[in-house]
Amino acid sequence: MDPETIWIGSDHGGYELKRQIVQRLKEIGIAVHDVGSDSEQIVRYPYYAAEVAGAVSRGQARRGILICSTGVGMSIIANKFRGVRAALCTSTYLAKMTRAHNNSNVLCLGGKTTGVLEALDILETWLATKYEGGRHDISLALIAEAEAAMIAADPWTPAGPRK
Repeated sequence: MDPETIWIGSDHGGYELKRQIVQRLKEIGIAVHDVGSDSEQIVRYPYYAAEVAGAVSRGQARRGILICSTGVGMSIIANKFRGVRAALCTSTYLAKMTRAHNNSNVLCLGGKTTGVLEALDILETWLATKYEGGRHDISLALIAEAEAAMIAADPWTPAGPRK
């Protein structure tokens, strides 16, 4: 799969917003790999976060998007994966800054806390903003150093049902 393909996942709370985001990505010509969920039936978000964050961590994808009810749970687990810089964005300013200064590679959104139009604006800002590098490279190197010291060599691969 092309690493430029954006991987996207949601739980039941983010399903409806995910549908809107997938549609927008396709409209603007960005390939999408949707790992689920496929309905509003209750599921456990860590499974979907692990698929998307795992793909980014392994280099299968350059970027990912995760959506749960608030975006908080998705961002917590996604940031457990080596090399993932997941950012929960609730405004276009946050989307711009997390790309420009933190080179975030996973966008987290709240399906029950952020309206569709706002989420689409956040998405488009996040996609369009380039990493500035420069002085920010120092902080990212420190994050990578800390991550190497704290994260186990084998990432979690969930087993069992997703419910």
